[in-house]
Amino acid sequence: MALFDATSSPTGKSYMTTEQRVALVTGGAGGIGREITRGLLAHGYIVYLTSRHADTAERAAARLTAETSAGTPLPSVLDVTEEESLVGLIERVAQRHGRLDVLVNNAGVYLEAPHRQPASPTLAQEQSVAMVRESLETNLLGAYRLTQLAAPLMQRHRFGRVVNVSSGSGQLADMGGGDVGYRLSKAALNALTRVFAAELADSGILVNALCPGWVQSDVGGPAAPRTPAEGADTAIWLATLPDDGPTGGFFRHRAPIAW
Repeated sequence: MALFDATSSPTGKSYMTTEQRVALVTGGAGGIGREITRGLLAHGYIVYLTSRHADTAERAAARLTAETSAGTPLPSVLDVTEEESLVGLIERVAQRHGRLDVLVNNAGVYLEAPHRQPASPTLAQEQSVAMVRESLETNLLGAYRLTQLAAPLMQRHRFGRVVNVSSGSGQLADMGGGDVGYRLSKAALNALTRVFAAELADSGILVNALCPGWVQSDVGGPAAPRTPAEGADTAIWLATLPDDGPTGGFFRHRAPIAW
């Protein structure tokens, strides 16, 4: 499966200036991201499945196409830490469709994950600023910049859903020690959710965050108790909220949780 070009899908169908809902899922090639993509395809969305590597995006898109009759995702290269990559993809979405309705900021890193080898320092007294910065670049600033770029496209049609895949590790109400880069990046992502929700109030754009739980994935590791499909459920729900749905909230299992 080739990467999506400027005017057509892999099947040759034109998508220029479509009225069909368009979604973009970062980190969409595996785990939760792939299941979010599957769910949005089932809802009838055109879905950009993004990964940092072309071959990874293409394989994930081919797998989903083989597994579901709901549609074919559009594999696209996106590095959320690179300005040129972010701007380039949003410009292509605008040129092809004239709209972007859903942004799922799912791409993330958990550098302190216990299954990673060799183990990384997790304590605030031990972890380097460089390691914290890497977490912030991916988990926070990538989502920040992409939301900045996506919002004008959503405002064109006064409709949008921004979904930030966060973590209970970022809850101030239950903040503990360890995993400092991951905790800081997710707490800041939660704050970003509140800021954008407030600034985009009454625009038709709903901005929410979720904790998917401990999920089997590259981030969560093989010992996690929840499947990727279970982890993706709340994200899909938030991405398809009705116009009177919540905004500026933090959710787990489709229920509000404390910040």
